[in-house]
Formats: sequence, C-alpha cells, structure tokens
Amino acid sequence: MMGLGSAVGAGLFLGTGVGIKVAGPAVLLAYIVAGAIVVMVMQMLGEMAAARPASGSFSTYGFQSYGHWAGFTLGWLYWFMLIMVLGAEMTGASAIMASWFGVDPWIPALVCVIFFAIVNFARVRGFGEFEFWFAFIKVAVIVGFLVIGFLLVFGLMPGHDFIGTTNFIGDHGFMPNGLAGVAGGLLAVAFAFGGIEIVTIAAAESDRPREAIATAVRSVIWRISLFYLGSVLVITFLLPYDEIDGASSAAESPFTRVLEMAHIPGVVGFMEAIIVLSLLSAFNAQIYGTSRLCHSLAMTGDAPKLFRKTNRDGVPINAVVLSVFFAFVSVALQFWNPAGLLEFLLNAVGGCLIVIWIMIVLSYLRLHPEFERNNEITTVRMWGFPWLAYVTLAALLGLVVLMLFDEGARNQITSVVVVTAVLIALSFLTKKTHNQVTSAA
Repeated sequence: MMGLGSAVGAGLFLGTGVGIKVAGPAVLLAYIVAGAIVVMVMQMLGEMAAARPASGSFSTYGFQSYGHWAGFTLGWLYWFMLIMVLGAEMTGASAIMASWFGVDPWIPALVCVIFFAIVNFARVRGFGEFEFWFAFIKVAVIVGFLVIGFLLVFGLMPGHDFIGTTNFIGDHGFMPNGLAGVAGGLLAVAFAFGGIEIVTIAAAESDRPREAIATAVRSVIWRISLFYLGSVLVITFLLPYDEIDGASSAAESPFTRVLEMAHIPGVVGFMEAIIVLSLLSAFNAQIYGTSRLCHSLAMTGDAPKLFRKTNRDGVPINAVVLSVFFAFVSVALQFWNPAGLLEFLLNAVGGCLIVIWIMIVLSYLRLHPEFERNNEITTVRMWGFPWLAYVTLAALLGLVVLMLFDEGARNQITSVVVVTAVLIALSFLTKKTHNQVTSAA
C-alpha cells in the first residue's frame, strides 16, 4: 500500500490528460511501454531486495556493485528527488485546503507538515497502518471509477447509450498524431509509475523482509498497471481526445468529467478531497522514504553520524527531523518561487528517476551472478537473465534519446546531469569517512 500511496498521486487524477492530448487513445501504447519498463526494473530490484534486504535499497546495491560513489550518489539523488516532489505535493494540497477554509496556503501546509512529522516519529507499524488506510481510500475510488466507467462505456447506466469504440475510430482515429504522438505521449507518462521503488525500502523494515518484499513487489506491479491502464482506457473510451487536456484543477480533471457523465452530485468537491488525500498520502510515504535513506547513508558514513540515532521503536528520529526540515524548505521555495532556481530543481526530478532505474539495471547485472553462486536468490527472480535486463537498459537509454530531442524534456537532462555530477564529486569527499565506518563494522 505504501508503493501505491507514493505512485498514485495527483499525477493520475490531474496529469492523465496531458499524455492523451499528445498521443490520443494511442497513449495506451505509451502506458504499456512505460509499464513494461517499470515491471522489469521492479522485478530486478525485487530480486536484489529479497536476496539482501536493506533499508538503503538500490543505494546499497549500487555500493555493492560499483563502489562508494554509486551508493552515495543513488542514495542522495533519490533523497533529493523525493524532497522536491513532496514540496510540490504539499504546495498543491495546501492550495486546495486554503480555498476550503479561506486562509493563506501556508497555514494548512504548516499544520500538515507538523502532523506528518508526528506520524513519522511513531513506530513503523503505526505509520504503515496509517498509510494503508490512506492508500485504501484512493484504491476504492479508482475501483469505483473503473466500475462506473465500464457501465457508461457499455450503456448500462440509465439514460446512457452504448459508446463502445466510437472515440477510437471516429474522425481522429486511434493514433491521431502518428508514432511521433506516441513518442511524445511516452515522455508524458514515462515517470507516472515513479515512487513504487519505495516498497523495497519499507519491506526491509518489516518483520519478515524477504516474504514482505516478495508480496509487495508482485502486488504493486499488477495493481499499478491495472489502475493506470484501466483508468486511461475508460477515459479514452468515453471522452474525445481533442476535448482532453492537462488539468490544473479538480473541475478540469478527466476523472471528474467522466463521473459528471454519470450525474454523480458534488463530484468536483469529491475529487478535490481525493486529490488532497492523494497528495498527502504521497507526502507521508516520501517523508518515510527519505528518512530511511538518510539513516542508511549515515550507517555507512555517507551522512553525518547523528542521523544513525534511532528511538526505542527503531525510528531514525534525527533523519525524520531532517526530512521534515527540508519539507518546510521545499514548501517555502514553492511559495517564494525564486526566478530560475525552482524550475531547475523540479526539472531534475524526472531525470533522477531515469538515472536511478538505469543504475538498478546495472546493479542487477553485476549482482545476479553473485546471488547464483551464493544461492541467495529467493522466490523473487528476474526473468531471462541477462537478455531482458539488456532490453530494459536499451529502452531506458531510448527514453534518454527521446528526451534529448524534446525541447521541454531536454532541460530535465541538463538539470539531472548537474545534480548527479555534484553528488559524484561530493562522494569523493566522504569516501574516507565511509571507509573508516565500513572498516570498523
């Protein structure tokens, strides 16, 4: 549920229309390609995490594969990415809540950040229970949406006729902008599944990590695929593609428009509440993920040793404080919006995921033979070694090429190259400390 909480955010409810606008109904092909890439990456990460559970997850496996620079860079890159994303999420949620209560947005932002700080100070079992119910509500809404959409498509609701494939074979057809539109749609949806990597961080802290990772990886893959593909399929069946665009508010969301077709009262307010819930759920999961990564890095000497401290329930309290502090900073940046800086930092987010996914594949290629020799592989095993891994790597590099040819996405590459280069340089400054800690261990 934490994986769902992190990956199913406002991007699904508000951003789905962006890909449809670019590719038309053929955006389904883009989602299938993006989904297949993520399935492969998650299966590789799942194999490594089940064999060697670690709250540092891919950061730990990067270190085991390529040394200190890789572990340091991956850990802090993901930490940076989640901090920027949670700042954007809290900004979006607080803006909606401020409109409900007629107050300045910083007030609900402050209340929510303090509340989630308290939640994250609690023992992980309580946090997991809290996040379970957050995610459960979102899942229930999506399932309800899929059922209502199915009834509308087949004309099974009172006052509605059978729609079928009308919007697939109409004036514009299934692929109105050709393969170029599908490629553009792929860029628009490529990072929609980002965030599910957090399941391996969370599962490593469970009672039986190997079993928990096996269950989490399998379930999150098919659930995410079903919810995204199912939702997009319903939307493209019911709404003409040229009437869909990116949504800046709940009223403009494709989900809202579909539910309005079913004459559901108060649907705009309902979707606003669900969007806020989605943003807060993802924010909560990412406070957890960043604090555990920071703690893991501190345990290897790649972060100050004060972040190694845990309370009696095993919660890394100082690492949580750091994440909450930077959550405040990130939210402040969103409201202050300094010229150029915020855009540069947010641009790096999508590129960070590409770097992390590529390094997961490369780590798997290096570690899998070692797992085989040591008989460490559990019930989670990546298929078709090494060819499927190489196919996945080629697909990720293909995404990079697409980004280089897209003017908007090109800035993401530039930003993440700068951030990654800075982190690699910093890794050499901390290498001596890392070596001292690992030698002592």
